[in-house]
Amino acid sequence: MFQYRIALAQMRRGVSEREIARSHCMGRHKLADLRVLAEQHGWLDTQTPLPEDAQIAAALGTPRRAGSTVSTLQSHRERIAAWLDQGVQGTTILGALQRNHGYRGSYSSVYRMIVALRGERPSDVSVPLSFAPGEAAQVDFGAGPMLMHPTGTLRRTWAFVMTLCFSRHQYVEFVWDQTVATWLGCHRRAFEWFACVPRRLIIDNAKCAIVKACIYDPVVQRAYAECAEGYNFKIDPCAPRDPKKKGVVEAGVKYVKGSFVPLREFRDLADLNAQARSWVMKEAGVRVHGTTRQAPLALFDLERTQLQPLPAVAPDLGTWHKVSVHRDCHVAHDRVLYSVPFTLVGKTLWMRATDSTVFLYQDHQLVASHARGQRPGQRVSVRDHLPPAARQFFAHDRAWCLQQARGVGAACAELIERLLADRILERLRAAQGVLRLRDRFGAARLEAACARALLHSSPHYRTVKSILIGGFDQLPLDGADGAHIHAPGARFARSAQLLFNPDAPRH
Repeated sequence: MFQYRIALAQMRRGVSEREIARSHCMGRHKLADLRVLAEQHGWLDTQTPLPEDAQIAAALGTPRRAGSTVSTLQSHRERIAAWLDQGVQGTTILGALQRNHGYRGSYSSVYRMIVALRGERPSDVSVPLSFAPGEAAQVDFGAGPMLMHPTGTLRRTWAFVMTLCFSRHQYVEFVWDQTVATWLGCHRRAFEWFACVPRRLIIDNAKCAIVKACIYDPVVQRAYAECAEGYNFKIDPCAPRDPKKKGVVEAGVKYVKGSFVPLREFRDLADLNAQARSWVMKEAGVRVHGTTRQAPLALFDLERTQLQPLPAVAPDLGTWHKVSVHRDCHVAHDRVLYSVPFTLVGKTLWMRATDSTVFLYQDHQLVASHARGQRPGQRVSVRDHLPPAARQFFAHDRAWCLQQARGVGAACAELIERLLADRILERLRAAQGVLRLRDRFGAARLEAACARALLHSSPHYRTVKSILIGGFDQLPLDGADGAHIHAPGARFARSAQLLFNPDAPRH
């Protein structure tokens, strides 16, 4: 309209189309058409004011391109629009038109139709979110560099980034995984890094935080809910497939990946995190931020007073797991076995595992607790959790046998010690069998039987049992002076004189 008004003003002063065209305002043909239109409406009369833009536009009508034609896809316009609403790609639309509707045109026509349809739709409008000091922080994971894992394999690291929405100050930590335990530990260390806690955390729908993603009723991980309760912050998950709601941390993760990670060398994970902390404080924290136009650390000094203080006692963060009780009265977690009462074999329990302790619950009732195992394959057991027979078996060990034998007497103690001292055969069951004879025959008779067995140099379970059954323990033990030490009526088939003197007369 501005160009048309300039051309009309010059025509009213008597300037020709050729001279106006030299100023590159518009071409001579268009100026000629404009002069005809101006004469029809009386716009060249210097006694009247120049027309308004709306009058000129109404007189000119809708501009049309020379040689414009109707698209060959005009009959398919509504169909293509419906496919676009479903998210179908242009090449897929072309294939469907060729297969099902006999279309013989090119992809260029389809592309022009798609551009025209999208141009008719209202553009997406985004409104930047503003946050008060201390109001919120945003959290996300991003891919980190490849490093050598302690197991000797090359593995991907992940960058945990928590960004304060007002100051843009960050906490950055690289980890090996995105498990619930790692997620909770990173939160603890982030709060300790800031020395305060934001009132709200905006997150995405990662499984380590949200069990079920939903716009209106998301389900939060039980362990993460306990973390939020312990540190007194609210969890604000984004709607599914809507990451723009946490654009602050998205930009922060992109900044870490583009500014910190490239062109650096890292020995291991500890070195990577040490360099990241230094980078946050010496480079990222003092730069002029592209949005706030201030240094994040300078704004953090203002925001710090509005953040919540850390709790006086750090909450004991733990992860929850469903575990099954095996037939050996143990449950397995992180390749460590923990015992539970034998009556729960075959049941499913809830385990809450912290850094130092594991707790086992059945229907919200605590049934067992153990110190956290430190090495794979470790078995953490409480003897009272085992069945009675198993408890008795494990209780009657070598130390128990020696203690019980000393309570019976010196001879019993010596016999048990000789049984357990066998260097070839494990004779613990024999020692247990000897001590069980006390229940049947009494301690006094068992002591006498052990003494007689030792006198015969036969420290065996069967010998002691035979002596007790035969009542030989009740006979005088007089073998020490060389007298008869055998059972009554026992005799040798040959006399000692005939046995040891071959010249003696035989009968």
